[in-house]
Amino acid sequence: MAKHDTIRALLKRGVSEELAEKVADSGLTLGDLKGLTASELCKKISTSEEIAAEILQLAGSKPKKAITSETSLKSKIEQLEVPRSVKDALIKRLSEREFTPTQIERILRMTIEEYERIKIDPCEAVGIVAAQSIGEPGTQMTMRTFHYAGVAEIYVTLGLPRIIEIVDARKTPSTPMMVIKLNEEYRNDKTKAHALASRIEATYPSHLGDIVTLPDEMLIRIEIDESAMEKRGLGIDDLIEKIKGQGKFNADIDLDEDGKSINIRPKEYSYRSLLQLRGRLTSTNPSSGILIAGIKDITRVVIRHEGDEYTLYTEGSALKDVIRIEGVDGARTRTNNINEIENVLGIEAARNAIINEMVNTLGEQGLNVDIRHLMLVADMMTVDGEVKQIGRHGIAGEKASILSRAAFEVTVSHLLDASLYGYVDELKGVTENVIVGQPIKLGTGDVELVAKPYGKVVD
Repeated sequence: MAKHDTIRALLKRGVSEELAEKVADSGLTLGDLKGLTASELCKKISTSEEIAAEILQLAGSKPKKAITSETSLKSKIEQLEVPRSVKDALIKRLSEREFTPTQIERILRMTIEEYERIKIDPCEAVGIVAAQSIGEPGTQMTMRTFHYAGVAEIYVTLGLPRIIEIVDARKTPSTPMMVIKLNEEYRNDKTKAHALASRIEATYPSHLGDIVTLPDEMLIRIEIDESAMEKRGLGIDDLIEKIKGQGKFNADIDLDEDGKSINIRPKEYSYRSLLQLRGRLTSTNPSSGILIAGIKDITRVVIRHEGDEYTLYTEGSALKDVIRIEGVDGARTRTNNINEIENVLGIEAARNAIINEMVNTLGEQGLNVDIRHLMLVADMMTVDGEVKQIGRHGIAGEKASILSRAAFEVTVSHLLDASLYGYVDELKGVTENVIVGQPIKLGTGDVELVAKPYGKVVD
């Protein structure tokens, strides 16, 4: 019997892989084992007599069939007291190969042991550990702004500034952007993807032709670029209607004789009115410009072919408006504006966005932080049902302890208010106990032992 045959035969009978290899390395076969005693075997493979006896017992038994029943395997795993994600991973991985009952029991036992090992100890200072675990890698992060991975045309804030934006819960990121995924009908069709991008990207008069000012005639002429109009699916009549429909547009508008230009004259005959009118027509600012088509907050759209589908990357973010557009896959579309996610999709989605943004930002710099630290930060920022910053206007400023709040910022104001209203500090946290110089209520400091005499004390 070849060496690998011996190993395979022993594994089928429930012998561990390590011991099976020891037996095979000693030159023994399954037939040889039947003629040995436990003491003889322990000398040949350098192990204890108890283990040798167990090997001989298993070697003499019939091969055990691998557990092939997916139902029985699933029921075993479902009984484990581990997270759902761990159970799903076990079911997936164990179903891919055949294992003996002994091997499966060993895998499940090792899983439970590992899970128990990585659990946080009671009274552990998880906040301090999380702060240090995120803060230390933060010192290695760059202060620069990089372009979005693989999209040279879209620039977005990364590195330390992005981490600061996230934990400060800024209402709007410095470089808002979206990754828009398309549904089945649009994702593989280049023409439809381009048409969708044109419907999303904000279009202003300056995008549709040259704007020429003629002071002598007191008019402004828009010389239409037909290719730009066709690309966006617009006609001259649409453009005129959009411009006319703007509020407080105090001007007369008509089509030029050549049919390819639009003439606009201010109703008030003055150069000041002419310049103001030109400013509105040439502006691409969402607050002051004249929006002809698209979504005002989306200033640019870049189309990329990734894998087997087209994906849109945008400068600017408008999640609520974008997911309503036909052709957009709202379930896979994402934005880096966490406040917008909270308003549109709710607090749980905002929590996940905080975690994902921090993981991606740290990962882009090649830094690996245990996700549980980032989850703790996200939980603290969203626990009250709204996204709060980690600072004096958020979590740090709302702590129950006066001394803890005073130690963070605006010390005098907190102490004066506490004195004025007669607040009491119960000294339950870390900071306040350090300030007053007594053991903190964490770790061994949380345990108090009191010896009470029971019955007669024996000397």
